[in-house]
Amino acid sequence: MIAPEGRTVEQLIKAQAFGLGFDLVGIAPLGPVETAAEFEGWLASGYAGDMAYLARGAEKRADSRRPVPGAKSAIVVALDYGGREPPGPVARYARGDDYHDLMESRLRELHRYVDRIVGREVAGKAYVDTGPILERDLARRAGLGWFGKNTMLINPRIGSFFFLGELLLDLELAPDAPFEADRCGTCRRCLEACPTDAFRDARVLDATRCISYLTIELKGEIDDALKPLVGERLYGCDICQEVCPWNISFSRTLAEPAFRERTAIAGKNARRLADEILAMTDEEFQRAFKGSPIKRAKLRGLKRNAAVVRANG
Repeated sequence: MIAPEGRTVEQLIKAQAFGLGFDLVGIAPLGPVETAAEFEGWLASGYAGDMAYLARGAEKRADSRRPVPGAKSAIVVALDYGGREPPGPVARYARGDDYHDLMESRLRELHRYVDRIVGREVAGKAYVDTGPILERDLARRAGLGWFGKNTMLINPRIGSFFFLGELLLDLELAPDAPFEADRCGTCRRCLEACPTDAFRDARVLDATRCISYLTIELKGEIDDALKPLVGERLYGCDICQEVCPWNISFSRTLAEPAFRERTAIAGKNARRLADEILAMTDEEFQRAFKGSPIKRAKLRGLKRNAAVVRANG
């Protein structure tokens, strides 16, 4: 499809996506999902723990055309959240504003741009970590990277410190070549570095042992045997990304202002932040973390985590 400017629609879409601030963009055809059966097997193994919502929408998840009837193509984007920032008690992705809102807004703007350049309203929908979409599958299909042994999508130019989002459209677009290579080789650094031994095997994560799950998704108490292994991590964990050679060599400094550390977190070590959270009222929590991913754990979850961190310190 050739646009009036002499460039293809695909070229214009990608240029616009980069102009909106995305760091990677690719196009994937929709259809049966390669990893759907593997995902169902992972759920059946109990590795999702309390995350029962992950089981919903299995029929749609098995075929990426089903979430948006008539959709034919996906524009898949990635937004870097900075892997060069120092480690701390809060995982890098959650130190600033909620990525869902920012990325969905930009994807909707990209959707409006597509409407303009093709000269009609194109049916479609933006997804960011929501809905029955296996995003890594689409991203690999769009050429954005491969599945690392730590289960993260890794891109050879920027590592893995990025968010994924996609715009599903009722529009036939020329797809990019899928990323076929596995560039992890014999490396096992991520598997060996995990404090809680959450990896059952390469690319098989038992979420019930993962510090990110324990400090964010788990609703009840953290198992006594795992508490000491949480260490000073109050919300999330980046260890399996920090030790990855692709991130050591190619991760970027934070460029997106929305993801900069908010005042409630900035410059605070684990002990100080834990003490402040333990003393917080619900009103103070709402004010400090308005528009933050941290609100997902709720104040009671953060206080639980803070108590573990203080006991470990």
